[in-house]
Amino acid sequence: MAEHIRVLLSEEEVDKRIQEIGEQISRDYAGKQVHLVCVLKGGSFFMCELAKRITVPVSLDFMSVSSYGSDTKSSGVVKIVKDLDESLKDKDVIVVEDIVDSGRTLSYLLEMLRDRGPASLRLCTLLDKPDRRVIDVNVDYTGFQIPDEFVVGYGLDYDQRYRNLPYIGVVEFDNQEV
Repeated sequence: MAEHIRVLLSEEEVDKRIQEIGEQISRDYAGKQVHLVCVLKGGSFFMCELAKRITVPVSLDFMSVSSYGSDTKSSGVVKIVKDLDESLKDKDVIVVEDIVDSGRTLSYLLEMLRDRGPASLRLCTLLDKPDRRVIDVNVDYTGFQIPDEFVVGYGLDYDQRYRNLPYIGVVEFDNQEV
């Protein structure tokens, strides 16, 4: 089965929205330093572009998590694959995600990070799929709310492909018989 990618959000739309989020964060954190925590791998593209557009001092850290279970869908049980390099104690932290869907993993992760004593903890996501939400998660900064479609680009992948697309696309499968 072959697939093709339909553009959902153009490179220009994504770039413009990231600029707007950067400006909002800069206003919200005026006079402070913000500590961005990227959830790898998908969030890295978005976080790098976002950080360039924030005008207050920024520090960065990365973490990699895996949610696993007997199903192919996230169980919400989080295994830390790569933990943060720095303490969050008394820092103004923004967790940067590529996409929020069920909320299971993110809810657990945010609670774990809250226990590390940040001065504040907020969530920023490029994409939000509210129709998939199972656990309510407060998203402070949202790029775009999107329908429940399988998306790629800007860090999001399908079988480790398409992360490098400069736009957000929908994977559509061609139903061709062989």
